[in-house]
Amino acid sequence: MAVDYAVIVLYLAGMLAMGWWGMRRATSKSDFLVAGRRLGPAMYSGTMAAIVLGGASTIGGVGLGYRYGLSGAWMVFTIGLGLLALSVFFSARIARLKVYTVSEMLDLRYGGSAGLVSGVVMWAYTLMLAVTSTLAYATIFDVLFGLDRALAIILGGAIVVAYSTLGGMWSITLTDMVQFVVKTIGVLLLLLPIAVIKAGGFAEMKAQLPDDYFAPLGIGGQTVFTYVLIYSFGMLIGQDIWQRVFTARGDRVARLGGTAAGTYCLVYALAGAVIGTAAKVLYPHLGSPDDAFATIVKDALPVGVRGLVLAAALSAVMSTSSGALIACATVAHNDIWARIRGVVRRQSPATGAPHGPDGPHGPDAGPGGAAEPRDEVRGNRVFILLMGLAVIVIALALNNVVEALTVAYNLLVGGLLVPILGGLLWKRGTGAGALASVAVGGLTVVGLMLSLGVLANEPIYYGLLASLAAYVAVSLATRPTDAAVLDAWRARLAGRPDAAGAEPSVASGPSATTSPAGR
Repeated sequence: MAVDYAVIVLYLAGMLAMGWWGMRRATSKSDFLVAGRRLGPAMYSGTMAAIVLGGASTIGGVGLGYRYGLSGAWMVFTIGLGLLALSVFFSARIARLKVYTVSEMLDLRYGGSAGLVSGVVMWAYTLMLAVTSTLAYATIFDVLFGLDRALAIILGGAIVVAYSTLGGMWSITLTDMVQFVVKTIGVLLLLLPIAVIKAGGFAEMKAQLPDDYFAPLGIGGQTVFTYVLIYSFGMLIGQDIWQRVFTARGDRVARLGGTAAGTYCLVYALAGAVIGTAAKVLYPHLGSPDDAFATIVKDALPVGVRGLVLAAALSAVMSTSSGALIACATVAHNDIWARIRGVVRRQSPATGAPHGPDGPHGPDAGPGGAAEPRDEVRGNRVFILLMGLAVIVIALALNNVVEALTVAYNLLVGGLLVPILGGLLWKRGTGAGALASVAVGGLTVVGLMLSLGVLANEPIYYGLLASLAAYVAVSLATRPTDAAVLDAWRARLAGRPDAAGAEPSVASGPSATTSPAGR
């Protein structure tokens, strides 16, 4: 195992080195949060594929293949379909908005009335998404070094938190490109053909396993439908995905690069299912399907190759973990903390100078009480560190990767799908309707998960229906969105210079409004 250990240690050291190098490039808020909005097609498509294909897609995808055969590809396949739909139909408009978070988009569309509530829901989603990836470190480091679960989570989480905190999106983009290459070589070019050969080829696999393992809907039609609702629609609205769209340098990059990444996901989905099916032939009595990936890597691969494939698994986990972490911190800092801080300031006694939680003038005040720009990079960096510590603590308390991922996507889709797509597609939707939709959909999903179980299909079904009913009913019962707000929204969507000439600032509270030049 010495060669395998050397490969892994070099890989982890390289991730930290790239984090340090990225810190030198992250000199502004735009650099730190969205890589300066200047990624070209190659880097954009590679990093987009890296973030959506994480531990659940790799370890969980192989596990589903082990349990259900080729139809186990459906979970990751629906992720690819969602990314394709986002890229083809929405990515260009999203990129033109020149915002940093999904909640800022809702503020633009509805006149500043839905940002805080949606920010809380999005924060919960990104937090749980980061937790799912962090949980996967336990499986990988157990195979690598025989580490116990808690130490593995702390080690893997600490490395991701370190390079994400140092350089923000620039560091994450650089590491994601390396992770994309390692993942492609390790999983698609090495593990896939070796696993099939070790299992005796497709003919032997078909002879050894039931016919259901090769049926397109062997996993169940209802399960596939639920995957579409959760993962395909989740790809359309997740902060972690949108934040990558914001890094594209133009509409064409967002559309074509995203389409390439979505297509890659479809191939990756099938590869994971085939590897899992081969593992079922080789190891028919594993205690848990999620052990299939680590077991086949450990027993079926030669020295050196094993280290590279395990590095590929680490790549899958780290890319999603770091993307979800920066998304979580961005939402916490820009959508929640900035608004709460703004409310505190407005409620402070009027003394002729701005007040805030850090003193009579607040942290923005310069000499003589004059306001000076805040160090946005430092503030976001602190929040990445804080959210990273929270992710590690929560991961230590949880066990099941798929359950944690289901909670994350149920919250996201049940609470935010309707107001986000409604804002993009229906001009009659109002801020009050959006707030009602988020509250009703989110509470319905949470209540049904508590009563019926996390993995039940009903929470997302009824949550979406309740969210849609609340959005339509309340929107029609309230006054239409102000014409000036809609005009500013259309100008920003069109990418007109007068609408996107300045980076939008964070709304200071729920009553903030928007103008074409920013807020």
